[in-house]
Amino acid sequence: MKKISPQLIKQYLNSVFEKTDLNGIIGSDGIRNINIFSHEVVIDLSILNPTLQAKKKLESLIETAVLKNFQNFSKVVVNFFVVKEEKAPLIKGKAIKNIKNIVAVASGKGGVGKSTVTANLSISLAKMGFSVGVLDADIYGPSIPMMFDVLNEKPKSKNINGVSKMIPISSYGVKLLSIGFFTKIDQAVIWRGPMASKALNQMIFDCHWDELDFLLIDLPPGTGDIHLSIMQALPISGAVVVSTPQPVALADAKKAVAMFEQENIKVPVLGIIENMSFFTPDELPKNKYYIFGREGAKNLATDLRVPFLGEIPIYQSIREAGDIGRPASMQQKTMISNLLLEITKNVVYQLVKRNKELPKTEIIKITTMAGCSAVNNK
Repeated sequence: MKKISPQLIKQYLNSVFEKTDLNGIIGSDGIRNINIFSHEVVIDLSILNPTLQAKKKLESLIETAVLKNFQNFSKVVVNFFVVKEEKAPLIKGKAIKNIKNIVAVASGKGGVGKSTVTANLSISLAKMGFSVGVLDADIYGPSIPMMFDVLNEKPKSKNINGVSKMIPISSYGVKLLSIGFFTKIDQAVIWRGPMASKALNQMIFDCHWDELDFLLIDLPPGTGDIHLSIMQALPISGAVVVSTPQPVALADAKKAVAMFEQENIKVPVLGIIENMSFFTPDELPKNKYYIFGREGAKNLATDLRVPFLGEIPIYQSIREAGDIGRPASMQQKTMISNLLLEITKNVVYQLVKRNKELPKTEIIKITTMAGCSAVNNK
């Protein structure tokens, strides 16, 4: 039997913390100190969230864990030390071997169908004979597990060259990895930026993607910390921006394009895809109703001098296909699957053109000064 020591208790408690949703509460120092007395354990713990509710939750968890597993003790005292919020960790960027092209799918605004487009692009690429992976980088709202009907799947680990690696979930010939595989369906991910960046870092570099022609990254909406972390971690071959035609979405799409084209980022924008372009009811097949405006994304692409990759009308079947976990591009030679295939071919064409005409995208280095981010090429 092992002798009970502060190190043993600390090791056990850290394993308990890892299995709970406490990443936004416990500081980077975690357990600072443990003192053992005859029948009492005193634990000093760093905490980011000083609320009484957070402290009570931790006290209860620690007391239960220690008294249940170390029966020599009858009392546990927890001393809390409030620490400042952690800074985002510097992610050391590097290329992933055996992945030929990395394409980011972005949108300035949420709800424009970015994940739907990502799912259908990946299926169309797989149908074209490419090996494809999808990294769901939308930490706070992962949709990919539902769209591929793998909500209850959990990635397994495998020893690769002496290193334990996650094995992505495979569905319809596409390899998938998402934070949704590691949380409950109804569990909100309440993480600060540093924890989100850390999770992304693990999903990117602790996964065995094997040989891929394309890795599609489903980015969250906006132009924030996750986007910078991804570009800091990986050399992005190019970006696809998704927007609906209305001005409020176009304004945000313009910001997304501007982010990728920023002087010290320079990720080539492969083009813009317009989603929800128009609606045609079944009973009036010749009619087109431009519910969100007409050709807004197409005009934006012209104004910004980036390629227009195509438009996707509002089809009920596209929405239904995503909801049941069978993307519409899986259909065989239908009007919808053919349309999605043509858009995918446009993306591939622009990527081939980009690879011929431009040098490889460099990983960017990000530093923070006076509350503003300065971005420099590595």
